[in-house]
Amino acid sequence: MSFGHGGPFGPGGPDSSTPDWAALADESEARGRRRRRLYIGGGVLATVAVAGIVATAVISSNKGDTNLPRAQKLPDEPAAPKPSFSDVSVPPPPNPRDYITDPRKDTAALTPGTLFPEKSMVLGKNSYPRKTTAATDDCTAAAHGPLGSVLRHNGCRKLLRATYAKDGVAVTVGVAVFDSKAAAFKVKAADKAGLAPLPGGGVGSFCQGAPCTMYTNATGRYAYFTIAGNLDGSAVTNASTKALQIARDGGQYAYHRIWQRGTDQAAKAARAQS
Repeated sequence: MSFGHGGPFGPGGPDSSTPDWAALADESEARGRRRRRLYIGGGVLATVAVAGIVATAVISSNKGDTNLPRAQKLPDEPAAPKPSFSDVSVPPPPNPRDYITDPRKDTAALTPGTLFPEKSMVLGKNSYPRKTTAATDDCTAAAHGPLGSVLRHNGCRKLLRATYAKDGVAVTVGVAVFDSKAAAFKVKAADKAGLAPLPGGGVGSFCQGAPCTMYTNATGRYAYFTIAGNLDGSAVTNASTKALQIARDGGQYAYHRIWQRGTDQAAKAARAQS
């Protein structure tokens, strides 16, 4: 195989006696560069050593010079805060639900004045004046049809009612009291209509022979009901927005009043513990 003139290793090939002047020149230049690097490196080390000596000298000379700023004495590190633990001897606050569920705790006076104390039923932007109230230990006397039987069968102790009216519609809210949560929720599950509307305070008879809207629910040991209708005696339909609204508001109001009863008794118990 031929590589042309001089072969791959330059003029004359690998065994030629003719000097490779270019190669010798490159080698000489390389030796010169190495020597310069050594000189520079040594100078840098010497400079660093001298700088170290100067710095030490400056630090040492400052010891006797009162005009130079001295290091400020830092305040002692504050003590680490001690871990805090909750006092296990303090009982948790009473739960209002316990007071509306357990008759042994639910001992506050229960009358129309304590259950329906406000002069108006206020729900959000809606407000309805209270017209009249009533209470009876004979729950069947304030109920019509199958509801009376369900109340009696589950041991209803008392039935309290209040009527609210405005803008041609009225609602009677009824709250029945039982010995247990189980009994109240059996009445809810039965879902029997028949709360008797309560006239009075300028509100005549309503929901007599005309369809009305009714509502049933329970919380704690209380079942609560509403019956709402038009004061002109007309039937309540899906278009009767005012009657439907006052019925919903009456149900929410009854729930809030029962829960407030539990909250008030829980708060009283908490004050007694403190």
